Amino acid sequence: MPIGQDLRVPPRRHSLARRAAVRACETLALALGGRAFYRARHLTPPGLRLRRERVLHPHLPDVLRGFRVVQLSDLHAGPFVRAGDLRAAVDLANSLEPDLVAITGDLITHRAEDAELVRADLARLRARAGVLCVFGNHDYRGRREGEIAERWAQDGLRFLRNEGVRIERGETALCVVGVEDLEEARTIDLERARSCVRPGDFELALCHNPRGALAFVRERCLAVLCGHTHGTQLDLPWLRHAGPPHPGLRVQSGPTAIVTSRGLGSIGLPVRIGAPTELVVIELERGAA
Repeated sequence: MPIGQDLRVPPRRHSLARRAAVRACETLALALGGRAFYRARHLTPPGLRLRRERVLHPHLPDVLRGFRVVQLSDLHAGPFVRAGDLRAAVDLANSLEPDLVAITGDLITHRAEDAELVRADLARLRARAGVLCVFGNHDYRGRREGEIAERWAQDGLRFLRNEGVRIERGETALCVVGVEDLEEARTIDLERARSCVRPGDFELALCHNPRGALAFVRERCLAVLCGHTHGTQLDLPWLRHAGPPHPGLRVQSGPTAIVTSRGLGSIGLPVRIGAPTELVVIELERGAA
């Protein structure tokens, strides 16, 4: 049985009334200076947070100890995030001197063209093993995700579309595995994505929707990096369940850490309550999970 069939999640479809209400909120917020407010409040420190996660494995080799990954997620270029707005986030990421930068989807909110708004900022990201990305559900608008991948590749931003990359370190390797979005992609193929993995390799998985994270859990999968939920964005009793289910910031499933970023962008309103924007820094170390 194709593994992709096990991962697929029914796409969420909102009513016309709800979509119209969200657009009306966006339009009003923009007219009132919502983009400038969001940039000042949530895309620069101290509103922009740095979250550190240590990922442990008892048999991690010395060559992978201290390997540092910086995760950016849910940029949502469009109404409230545009050219130049991610400058502080990129500067912060570069200051950490990462081995790898991972971008875990939802580059845009409404239009494929808006991916170009943040491309120049993200092209400044620097990491020893490069920048690897996966798509989120919003990125399939108009089925133009292929165009986004081609343009971003010109700046060294590589999308893993049911594929993996081996980062070799001496006699071992860290294989970074990425799959298409579980809701909107035409094909989700974890078996194909993992075809680069060799015996003895360790794995790091990129999966936008945390609902698919458990499919990656295995002895040498160190972590699954997800986004999608915004950490609820508005963490209030009557609003926290309006968006996708949020499993928590970190869940340990056997040897594998499932890390869900609260992301950088917003939907509907340029506001976050109890769910700050963040960069997540994952450092690999030897020890009991």
